[in-house]
Amino acid sequence: MSIFKQLAIAILFLSALVAGTAHAGKGETRHLSDGSRDRTYLLYRPAQLSRLTPVPLVIMLHGGFGSGSQAESAYDWDEKADAQGFVVAYPNGIARSWNAGGICCGPALRKKVDDLGFLTRLIDAVSQSENIDAQRVYIAGMSNGAAMAYRYACEGTYPIAAIGPVAGSFSYPCPKPHPVSVIAIHGLNDQHIPFAGGQGSKGVTNGAWASVPQTLDGFRAVNDCQPPVAQKQGLVHTDISSCEQGREIVLITIDEAGHQWPGGKARKGIVQRLLSGDPPSTTMDATAALWNFFQRHTAQH
Repeated sequence: MSIFKQLAIAILFLSALVAGTAHAGKGETRHLSDGSRDRTYLLYRPAQLSRLTPVPLVIMLHGGFGSGSQAESAYDWDEKADAQGFVVAYPNGIARSWNAGGICCGPALRKKVDDLGFLTRLIDAVSQSENIDAQRVYIAGMSNGAAMAYRYACEGTYPIAAIGPVAGSFSYPCPKPHPVSVIAIHGLNDQHIPFAGGQGSKGVTNGAWASVPQTLDGFRAVNDCQPPVAQKQGLVHTDISSCEQGREIVLITIDEAGHQWPGGKARKGIVQRLLSGDPPSTTMDATAALWNFFQRHTAQH
């Protein structure tokens, strides 16, 4: 890692400490112990949403150097929850990072944080307080958060219905993930987590990422999927694999797009932009695509 990047990281974490935990979004801050430390997350429940009927839960995992509040403000999940009737949780990683295993990522990886256990306890806590439908729990993630979503689909203990990783891949080998539906979105010009795998020329991780096709091949195998059917609309390419028990594996790639959440809001600040991603593509709305996919799938308990 270059001296410039090391300095940029130091500035970023100093600015995070100065900013503290202020939150101007609509989600309510909640606390949850992971056994050794206090963990926090934001929970958004639409005001008009009835508690009499079980509802879906979407867990949105921020990217590296991000936070729950940043994810809430950047990806428009609250607005989608208002329109479609579900609950959203925005957990905070340790030092703005998730332990996705292998080469990813940052302090959470180095400290061997049990993020798998934390996410399971989060699902249990929110399910009890919010009357969540146990068969409709979904995990979305950006970058480091996407890698964490993949890791949970590999090793997590709660039966997730579907995951939606954006700009991410596996950071370690997972030859047999859980049978779960997947929608993955990736820019073909991503230089942080390259679509074809290997080490990115940008970003701060050291080591090789699995390619996105290789990552999804494992899910296709465990789900007994048919070969993908390709579609194209402008710069957006979609490969859809139909699988056993109604599951699907969908890959959406975007020409000329980098490391970003399509349709999202750009990260603010020079350091954030340097380390965390590229301007969001306007060719599609990733949040809408993920929710349209999620609502088609339920877990088999």
